[in-house]
Amino acid sequence: MLYRKTVRGAALVALLALTVPACATDRGGSDAVPGNAAGDSATAAAEKFGTLDSPCGEGDAKGATDKGVTDTEIRIGYGDDRGFSQSPGLNKEMGDAVEALVAWCNEQGGINGRKVVGNLHDAAMTQANTAMQDACRSDFMLVGHGFAYDGAAEQTRIACKLPMVPGFTVSPHVANAPMSYQAMPFPADYVNTGIWHNAVKLYPELKKGLAVVNHTSPALVSANAKSVEGWKSAGVKPLDCGVTLNYAGESSYVPFAEKYKSCGADGLWNSRSATPSQFNLLQAVDQVGLDPVLFFEATWYTDAVAKWNTAGLADKLHVGMQYQPFENASEVPAVKAYTDLVTAEGGKTSLLGMQAASSFLLWATAAEQCGSELTRQCVVDKLSAVHEWTGGGLHAATDPGANLPSECVVVLRLTKNTWKQTRPAKAGEFDCDDSYLFRLSKKNWGTELNKDRISTEFLTDDVIEPQA
Repeated sequence: MLYRKTVRGAALVALLALTVPACATDRGGSDAVPGNAAGDSATAAAEKFGTLDSPCGEGDAKGATDKGVTDTEIRIGYGDDRGFSQSPGLNKEMGDAVEALVAWCNEQGGINGRKVVGNLHDAAMTQANTAMQDACRSDFMLVGHGFAYDGAAEQTRIACKLPMVPGFTVSPHVANAPMSYQAMPFPADYVNTGIWHNAVKLYPELKKGLAVVNHTSPALVSANAKSVEGWKSAGVKPLDCGVTLNYAGESSYVPFAEKYKSCGADGLWNSRSATPSQFNLLQAVDQVGLDPVLFFEATWYTDAVAKWNTAGLADKLHVGMQYQPFENASEVPAVKAYTDLVTAEGGKTSLLGMQAASSFLLWATAAEQCGSELTRQCVVDKLSAVHEWTGGGLHAATDPGANLPSECVVVLRLTKNTWKQTRPAKAGEFDCDDSYLFRLSKKNWGTELNKDRISTEFLTDDVIEPQA
């Protein structure tokens, strides 16, 4: 039986005690890592990021304790796909966020007195493995990065035993990888179904009238399979309208819109990000006189989509997120802190940037707890012990240590050029329910998992595992 509760973005939310875990877009609890191993940073809490005591500050940590660590520096890798020729600057907001947080941290004295040095790795979409090879040569850890083709680099990362705290993952075997902890986990075997449960509360007719927008892309085929299972968990039996769109685009979307109309679609679910081709689909839907409710991936939560919607063709567009929307900055100090820090450094803000920022803070909090004895093993140990994390209030509580996503959601609706929170009604709150945390059937994982829910693809016997 469902029960509903709302919590402040800054509050701690208890997640399921399971022993067996966005991408997001361009558009908030007390976080802690148990146990200070060395106590080297008495001044670390002098500043806050939202509700989080800053992990950065002066100290006297010393020693070349691991690759990328010296008496004075900690070298971390970060990056995105900004050099992709077909979409220059792709996901650069992630790099902007890490750069801003590194500057913020170093202004306070670094981590236990060691300055953080960031090495930028541009995967340029198709060069993820080359970027990973560079990171293996120089970095202590990878932090806050996001590579669209991360699966192509995973064997290299595991071989060089490089732990990471990514901003996002894409490939299933990377989502449940060893030596990896995410601030906002997006595992292959669990999904947050909050958006779908909220959808049927708002529009009960979707239980029999929802159609899925299918695409030829293998990644989207997999994403839709997971989505369909998630919809079914909310009591929805999606319609099969016989529509599969060419990922490269169609000469006309009107015939497909007609199919949705004749199929009786009251609503559409779309796993693809906002692109000109998807705008063309919405225009075609309007042309044929269909007026469906739209529930699309959170990647549609962008200024670009809002600006495009001047004619109101997407006025019934809803997205579900686990991050606090930018519209709530006055209610959530962490959102304002993130925005202020990134804009002060000349960067661009986005939800992907928030993901990278939360991942940096998670890594820095764990690294600070290791004191002078800063090793990859120590940071992995500390990260594995984090079971409640909100990035200082940037997002709903997650369980990075167990690789479990949040059990909370906030629903936004677009009206003309404005995004507005619709559920819960009060800004700064999330709708949370432990039933939203849903385990997918094995056929939809996309990878084999061992008893610890670690992908067996590329797994070796000598990976860095958490030590008690």
